[in-house]
Amino acid sequence: MPEIDDSFVPVADARPGDVPWPPLTWPPQPGVVVTTGRVVELVPADPARDAEALFAALDDERVWQHVKGRPDTAQAYAVTLDRNRAAGALPWLVRLRVPCAGLPAGTVVGTSSYLDVSVPDARLEIGSTAYTPAVWGTAVNPDTKLALLAQAFDVLGAGRVQLKTDVRNVRSQRAIARLGARYEGILRRYQRRADGTVRDTVMFSILAEDWPQVRARIHRTLEPYS
Repeated sequence: MPEIDDSFVPVADARPGDVPWPPLTWPPQPGVVVTTGRVVELVPADPARDAEALFAALDDERVWQHVKGRPDTAQAYAVTLDRNRAAGALPWLVRLRVPCAGLPAGTVVGTSSYLDVSVPDARLEIGSTAYTPAVWGTAVNPDTKLALLAQAFDVLGAGRVQLKTDVRNVRSQRAIARLGARYEGILRRYQRRADGTVRDTVMFSILAEDWPQVRARIHRTLEPYS
């Protein structure tokens, strides 16, 4: 019999006075358009309508370095979008509302999704995020995340939004941390990469209690783009 490690200190309940929380309102209202009024506009991605534009925007090896499932054609990408929606995800098309990084307004620059939705637990994940490299390091990601977080907390009633990334994707880890998300730890040997190796996954979260401070932080980030 293995020895019991008595040195472990159990984690204390961070919310001992917790009260019941209502289920998540899901799915979002049909036809909803999420905008932030600054740099990007988000609309639910339609595989038949949007796969070609998304494929063109993301057809760069750098985009898929830490993301598996790179499609070979726009048709293959449409199949991926359909499969993800059938699995309960909600992919969003991200396009510019104003010129950015030398690209004109109206340009499709990427995608992000709601996934791993748990209605009874009032929890969802924001993930499968990918942008054309031209907009990396610009206002596009914080603006996109502001829109998705605002809908998750203020409209859908989420109590938790989680974000996770490959431990090797340092750029993504830093981008998530800049939003104000809290680092929770490492999920070891969590998910298989495209090359067959199994990645460690870095987990972050934002709770409803964190949201006012996170929202203010992202707004400050976006002030130069007002």
